[in-house]
Amino acid sequence: MAQSSFWDEIRKIPPVTRFLCGSTLAVSLPVMLQVLPATTVIFVKELVTQRFEVWRLFSSFFLGSSGINFIFDFAMLYRNSNSIETENYLGRSADYAWQLLLAAAGILALNIPLRSYIHTRPLLLCLTYLSSSLAPPSAQTSFFGLLTLPVKYLPYVLVGLDLIMGGPQFAAQSISGCVVGHAWWYLVWREARRGPGGWEKAPGWLVNLVGNGLEGAGGSASGGVGGSGVHVIPPRREREQTTGGHRWGSGHRLGSD
Repeated sequence: MAQSSFWDEIRKIPPVTRFLCGSTLAVSLPVMLQVLPATTVIFVKELVTQRFEVWRLFSSFFLGSSGINFIFDFAMLYRNSNSIETENYLGRSADYAWQLLLAAAGILALNIPLRSYIHTRPLLLCLTYLSSSLAPPSAQTSFFGLLTLPVKYLPYVLVGLDLIMGGPQFAAQSISGCVVGHAWWYLVWREARRGPGGWEKAPGWLVNLVGNGLEGAGGSASGGVGGSGVHVIPPRREREQTTGGHRWGSGHRLGSD
């Protein structure tokens, strides 16, 4: 019965977020446990184009950091994706999956000149930038209760931390995620509303694969599951109009990959 209850809770997570988190665990844990060498999952363009090791296109987006950094990054991935999928793409998980796929292609294109081997951090920054842009304009974010700032500045703070902890090369990768996140917000959530679009809609095969994401939509999407050290503080008027505070964010990165 306990096992059934566990899987019921897993199914409450919307499908795209469940796929992202599951993929992160599937790729990262074998590497952490030294069951699989990291060299088999990182992106190397020559191995993809010449030896057709195409799985690297996928696995390079889900190889997380080790130690406590992995927990913070995983919390960031879950928080941001869950918030986006349940609040902005409710009933449109296939559209979210399609646009996420296009964003991943953009991240890959920007990172090839940087010769990046791992694209996990750019993906996290992309989702963080999008969720920050879609948050209420007056919303604020708090780092472990020590620093409070407007949520729209959160991606830039994370880029600054990456610069300090990982250096210019690592920060450049994070910036690429912000660039793609801005393009996502601008093209889908601003420009596409001005007229009929079409490209941002998921193709039929993806709709059949992903579904609409409404199953278990009433789970922990917008509730306050405790955990990470960064969360959104909605403006007072918005708090009064909701039942329970909207939790956001992630712990900030303590080191480089």
